[in-house]
Amino acid sequence: MLDRMTTNADEPQTRPRRRTPAGAAVLREDVTDAIRAAVFEELASVGYARMSIEGIARRAGVGKTAVYRRWRSKLHLVLDVVSAIAVMGLPAPDTGSLEGDLRLLFEVTARALRHPVASQIIPDLQAEAARNPEIAEAMQKTLREGQEGVATGIIAAAERRGEIRPGIDEDLALDLISGPLYWRSVVIRGTKPPKGYLAALARATTEALKAL
Repeated sequence: MLDRMTTNADEPQTRPRRRTPAGAAVLREDVTDAIRAAVFEELASVGYARMSIEGIARRAGVGKTAVYRRWRSKLHLVLDVVSAIAVMGLPAPDTGSLEGDLRLLFEVTARALRHPVASQIIPDLQAEAARNPEIAEAMQKTLREGQEGVATGIIAAAERRGEIRPGIDEDLALDLISGPLYWRSVVIRGTKPPKGYLAALARATTEALKAL
């Protein structure tokens, strides 16, 4: 096992290497990536409540200590993964029009939310957030920041082009942009939008933003 070959680091001790400062751990990025991937798979497979450090380590092909070197608990590990979900695959559209930017954003977001892993993880974490204030706070912060950054860019570009008036309510604009697809993801659960839905949603959202 990997942990039997290591002392204060993930790096094997069988080859010469530079001495690291006392108390410092050299954490291999490939091991960290394997653990994060295992967390996604475990969440999708068994959910947060049944997920364990042992199961994550077994799926990643490492020992438990390799996980605990990076995160002190299951909760902290999942909160780190929540941050990754928030920004996963979101583009910064620049099509030259508000409607075009929104349509591109909706297309990419809809595909991401229909992914088998995301479609299982996000509803499960939202259910867990109702029972765990730390997860609730992390999800609100990271999911909002991920969407807000993209939406703010779309709104700013539309203002520069004169498509919407300056100084619109950005919180309301974010609700208009992000709400419909998350409704479909969480409530309708993974159903592919009907043909023409995303184009119609982009047109309707454009008109709503212009009316603010």
